[in-house]
Amino acid sequence: MSAHPTLCFVLHDVARLVRKRFEQHAKCLGLTRSQWQTLAYLEKNEGIHQGGLAEILEVEPITLVGILDRLAERGLVERQHPADRRVWLLYMRDEALPLLAQMRVVGQATRGEALDGVCTEQREQLFQILSLMKTNLVQACRTPAARNEQSHG
Repeated sequence: MSAHPTLCFVLHDVARLVRKRFEQHAKCLGLTRSQWQTLAYLEKNEGIHQGGLAEILEVEPITLVGILDRLAERGLVERQHPADRRVWLLYMRDEALPLLAQMRVVGQATRGEALDGVCTEQREQLFQILSLMKTNLVQACRTPAARNEQSHG
């Protein structure tokens, strides 16, 4: 193995540190990372059912239920069901909007710290490369990976 970290290790570390720094900034807002992530995705997917949001967040549905319970207790989200209680639809409450605005400010500050010293052209290039990598991986994940024929038992 090379003495230098691979691209994927660096990407993982950068993502972890961005989350950590965001949490440091957002601590005063009184939300866990899971709660603010849930609000951020719900804002873009209002009216989604709990199972669909759990899939987007890549968490187990039962895990999301606990997160939503705490957000509902704070008056930030509400669950509605048109006719079937098994299919809860999720909506943001107006009380969540100022909090989301504060989260955007915190996110902007965190990105600013992460990208300090990176010029606009490099930022755009980085975004394009990462977007292409994401597209490639989304497409690759639609097909099974080649199986390793070697026996491991």
